[in-house]
Amino acid sequence: MAKTDKTNQETAHNSAEAASKIDAIKQLIFGENMQAYDSEFETLKKDILSKKQELEALVDEVKSELLQNIDNLSTDINIRITELENTFEDKAEALDNKKVDRKLLGELLTKLGEKISQ
Repeated sequence: MAKTDKTNQETAHNSAEAASKIDAIKQLIFGENMQAYDSEFETLKKDILSKKQELEALVDEVKSELLQNIDNLSTDINIRITELENTFEDKAEALDNKKVDRKLLGELLTKLGEKISQ
């Protein structure tokens, strides 16, 4: 058990020495400018976070606009399909009263198919 304590103490001592050596190296490389660098990095970090929040807000706004536009488009398409169905029914009733013109019926069905595929 004494060996374990001694090993732990040596490891802690070595870690402390390594940290102090790293601090000494930082001091040699950066010198007194270290605080200025830290301040600049903090400013940049805050700016990046601010820009990130702005972008997230913009994405949310665009997403809600897209969902609203999709909903409006869906409603518009449903209205147009209903109008087409009504027109088709009116034309079909008119054809029932007359002799069935196959060419006209074919054209109406083709137009209906084109409108639906759009």
